[in-house]
Amino acid sequence: MFGPVNRFQYVQQLEDQLVDFIDSKQRLLVIDQLVSHYLFTNVIRSKALLEEQEQILRSYDYPELHLNYTWNRALFENQMYNYASAKVLFEETIEELESIGQVQQLVDVYIDYSGTCLNLNNWEKAEQLLDKVDKLLNSFPNEQMIGRSICRRGYLHLHLKDLSQAVQLFLEAEKTMTSGPEALSLKDYYFLTIISSGLGAIYEQNDDHKKSVKAYLRAVDMSENYGLRGRLSWHYLNVGKGYMALNDNTNAEGYFLKAIEITDDISQQARANAYANLGYCYFDKQMYEEALELFDRAEMLYDERPEENYSNFSNIEFWRGRLYSKLGNHDKAVHHLIEAYELASDDKDYRQLSDISKYIANLYAERKDFEGAYNYQLLYDKYSELHMDEIENRRQRELEIKYDAEKKQREAEVLRLQANQLQLKALRAQMNPHFMYNALNAIQDYITSDEMENASKYLAKFSNLMRRSLEYSELESIVLEKEIEFIDEYLSINEKLRFQDKFTYKIQVDDEIEEDLFCVPTMIIQPYVENAIEHGLRSINNGFVYIEFSLLDDDTILCVIQDNGIGRDKARELKAMDVRYQNHRSRGTLITETRLKLLNDSKENQVFVKTIDLKNELNGEPLGTRVEVVIPVVDVKIK
Repeated sequence: MFGPVNRFQYVQQLEDQLVDFIDSKQRLLVIDQLVSHYLFTNVIRSKALLEEQEQILRSYDYPELHLNYTWNRALFENQMYNYASAKVLFEETIEELESIGQVQQLVDVYIDYSGTCLNLNNWEKAEQLLDKVDKLLNSFPNEQMIGRSICRRGYLHLHLKDLSQAVQLFLEAEKTMTSGPEALSLKDYYFLTIISSGLGAIYEQNDDHKKSVKAYLRAVDMSENYGLRGRLSWHYLNVGKGYMALNDNTNAEGYFLKAIEITDDISQQARANAYANLGYCYFDKQMYEEALELFDRAEMLYDERPEENYSNFSNIEFWRGRLYSKLGNHDKAVHHLIEAYELASDDKDYRQLSDISKYIANLYAERKDFEGAYNYQLLYDKYSELHMDEIENRRQRELEIKYDAEKKQREAEVLRLQANQLQLKALRAQMNPHFMYNALNAIQDYITSDEMENASKYLAKFSNLMRRSLEYSELESIVLEKEIEFIDEYLSINEKLRFQDKFTYKIQVDDEIEEDLFCVPTMIIQPYVENAIEHGLRSINNGFVYIEFSLLDDDTILCVIQDNGIGRDKARELKAMDVRYQNHRSRGTLITETRLKLLNDSKENQVFVKTIDLKNELNGEPLGTRVEVVIPVVDVKIK
């Protein structure tokens, strides 16, 4: 990647090319590269380029560039604070990427979309996306992507008020992104700025204002150094608020002015907050006329989204009331204080109500209006108590969130351990002794009959099968391709050695499944295949086993194992007469079904194994058995 100077030179070269290029196709490629840069540095320029890109794409069919356009448009809408529009565009991008299987890009867009979900307060969707990211990153160990994902989780915990976990995640994200050998991209630096901003917010909530200012300044320095101006107004505002909390209004004023003057960040909310806070700084310096003018400007901007700004309107009225009180204009002071009180009442802001009530009580006491002072003192006591109750309830909710998160993590770990234990049990019970004895006896017959070629061939197959079985006992998951190879080898040995061509088989994989990418739990299918052979086909001469894999959704595969055997009723009769096979299913398929339930613990009340008796519709004679197994995709590998 580039440093700040080289990046600027590269972008300027692209801009020069855009001036020279007349051909629409050439312009399209350059615009695509420029937009990815300007999304984080100059949203106004990116808007113009996106509009031209959209116009060109109407005349040309470039699926990859259209995908990039949709994705970049989603990022643009997010940068413009149009989160609902960004949501729609991200979902379009994801749908297209999931259909063509671009895993690396999916990781990136899932992380981007999770940020919009956090902005929309959709915590559940954000967590679902990040869980998908974690699954993909198991096979895609990119430190920058891992760091970005951890950053998003930090914000998830910050929004849920789990501050201790949030700060750990932010620090881990920063370390992960900066400790690797790879050069950082512009987008990586953007994430580092929001990591610093998140840390600043946590320190601010914990009243550690020195640390808060330091973290916010780090976000400002990176933004200025790399030209990341899309959120710079908020970063300036946060630094100014931190200095105000430290009673350093001189520095605070400078950053509030920067937040107001910057044009790249179009957030009117940040600008309004800067006007209001700067007004308070001027009020503190007894520059009352200037302060009132700034309060008016802030109020005009807040009026653009009145439903979101009750507390801000109340703050402005409160400051106006205090200002007029300083000027000795009692009537105007009371008027604005009452306005502030009513706005805080509408917003049920008990802290604000207690502060306003206390101020009005003191104001009345100074004017010897002791009845008024007493009444507002009572209101102060009432709202102070409600505010303390509110704090206690919030602390209780925060503890509940922490407890639930830790409980969920512990339960997931227990389920994983149980699944691993069952996996080992299942693998021990996997291939019954009859299979191994008969296979070895058949190989011995080849040897004694001097059929060395067949003996060597099937001994190699058998030893390879045993080796795979031992290897897979150490693994939680394998790619579906390896699972199918194992089943194919197992069936081949049964077909040729144990049953001497008394049955045949076929394995079919749907074209939608990339079997070299999808990872599934180890040796899930083999017990059901063995069941079909042992109980369905063992007593007939023209058996057939059909195995089919198809994609149910992004997270699950349906495997069908179907035989033309004697059916379950007849198999039960034979089983009752043959003690050797009475415990076979309990060791194999029952353990596997328990594994499947544990691996799919998030899907309650779902059946993961369904057995269907196939019968002749006319006479009810058995035609075989069909078993449908729903297998979770536990990982996705990268090509």
